[in-house]
Amino acid sequence: MLAIFLLLIVAVVPTIANATDAATNEKICRVAMAQIYCIDGDREGNLRRIENAVAEASSEGAVIVCFPETSLYGWVNPKAHELAGPIPGKDTEALSKIAQQHGVYLSVGVSEKDGERLFDSVVLLDDDGSLILKHRKMNVLTHLMSPPYTRGETVEVVETKFGRVGMLICADTFDEEVVERMAAQQPDLLLVPYGWAAQADAWPGHGPSLRHTIAKAAKTIGCPIVGTNLVGSISGGPWQGMIYGGQSYAVTPDGTVLSQGADRDREICVVDVVVGE
Repeated sequence: MLAIFLLLIVAVVPTIANATDAATNEKICRVAMAQIYCIDGDREGNLRRIENAVAEASSEGAVIVCFPETSLYGWVNPKAHELAGPIPGKDTEALSKIAQQHGVYLSVGVSEKDGERLFDSVVLLDDDGSLILKHRKMNVLTHLMSPPYTRGETVEVVETKFGRVGMLICADTFDEEVVERMAAQQPDLLLVPYGWAAQADAWPGHGPSLRHTIAKAAKTIGCPIVGTNLVGSISGGPWQGMIYGGQSYAVTPDGTVLSQGADRDREICVVDVVVGE
C-alpha cells in the first residue's frame, strides 16, 4: 500500500522540469544549453556528440535541449553546399529520432539546402520528434563565405506547452530590425544558437560581448533567452582559425544571467527558466 501511495504522489506532483507555480501562474521550464564541440563536415560525429549531450541533459530533467549554430556541418563551411539537405530531410530525421528517444524538445542549428540556395537555419522538434518551427538566419554576414548563405525572410513563434517559443540565430540578435520583429511576436521564450567567435587571444574576454548582446535582446523582446554557443574553431574562409569560446548564457527578461557556460570547453548547463512572466 505504501508503494502505491508513493506512486500516486509522483503521478500528481509536477516536476520542476515542467511545473506551474500556483501562486503566480508562472511556468518553470528546465532547459539545457548543450555547449558542445562541433567538427566541420563531421556529420556522424556531430550527431553522436548531440545524442550524448541530450542523454546527459535529459538525465538531469531537461525538457528542452538547445544546441549551437550549424551543429552538423559547421558555420561558413563552403562544403555545406554539397553536404546539406532539405528540411525536412535526412538531418532532421536523425535529430527527430534523438528527440523522440529521449522525450525532449530539441533546438538545433542546421545547414539547409533548398534548391541551389543554402540557408543557416535552426529547427525546433517536439518530444514526439515532430518539426514544429524553423527559422532561417536573416543577418547572414555574406562576406564570410562564397557563395554565401541566403538570407531568411520570416520571424515566427510557435505555441507549445511551455508557451510561445521563438527562435533567432546568432547575428540576428544584434540586428535591431530583426529583434523588433521578434518582439512584435511576443514570445514567452526565445532559443538562440550561436557561433560566437574571436581570435584565440581574445578569449575569455570576448565572452561579455555575447552576454551583452543576449541581455540587450532579452530586454527589447521582453522574454528569457537561452543562447547556446559553440566550442571549437572555424576551419576556413576569412575567419579561419577564429575560436568559438563557449560561455553560453541563459538570461531573464531584464537581462539577469541565470546560467553561464564554461569558457572554451564542453558543458551541458541545465537551468530552470520562468516563462510567461
